[in-house]
Parts: sequence; C-alpha cells; structure tokens
Amino acid sequence: MYVKEIMRSDVKTVRPDANVREVVEKMNRFGIGSIIVVQERRPVGIITERDILQKVVEHCLDPNLCKAKDIMTTPAITAKEELTVDEAANLMATHKFRRIPIVRGNELVGIITATDLIEKNPLLVEHLGKSVRSRGLKE
Repeated sequence: MYVKEIMRSDVKTVRPDANVREVVEKMNRFGIGSIIVVQERRPVGIITERDILQKVVEHCLDPNLCKAKDIMTTPAITAKEELTVDEAANLMATHKFRRIPIVRGNELVGIITATDLIEKNPLLVEHLGKSVRSRGLKE
C-alpha cells in the first residue's frame, strides 16, 4: 500500500510571515494539532502545539509579533506520495515525527500521520511503538 492511497489531501497551511495568533486561530478552527508552513505551495516547515507552548507561551512572547517562520520546525521532512506505508513508518520512526507532509515534486499534496498508518496497517504499532518508547516522537 502506498502513502497516496491513505494520505489526507485537505492540508491546513499558513505562510511563513503569518503571526502565531493566526496560526493558533486556524489550528483551533479546524481542531488540528499541527499546521504546515508553505511558501509557494512548497512545505518549508511545520508548527505543532508543542512548538507554540515551548517557543511562545513558555517565554511569554506576544503571538501577534511572533511569526510562523520563527517557531516552525525546519527543514520540513517530507515524503513522496509513491512511498509505501512501511517506508513512511520507518521515516517517522527515524526522525521521531508523528506527521509527515506528502509532496509531488516539491509541491504539498497531502499529509499522513502515525495514526493513519496504524489504522491501515496495525502491525506497524510495534515498529512505531519502539520509537516512542526509545526516543519519544515529536509532535
């Protein structure tokens, strides 16, 4: 099975110059825990709830003044849509991520999460679980 068969194509994105207040509003509006930062449809980073807590809230920074580009995790680790589900699980485990943007060429076309992978292939629970226990996954 390939990533393109199970990825979600309705990916929520923001621009690098969006302020963190806009990022949080969009994440809350759609009930999501992360958002992809794109520049000309190319993923350049990802922002998670943890990024906002550690990089903005903990330091009492003004979310109206902080930009997405200042708190995003970069470079964005991406995967091609032709990747197999097993290869995607290995990529997540290697980089300790729970979400990976999916690209066609350099253009964002979807996203896949550890939950998506496990739902389609329950045998991946053990593989991803080892990564969680040994190193912890990043949001």
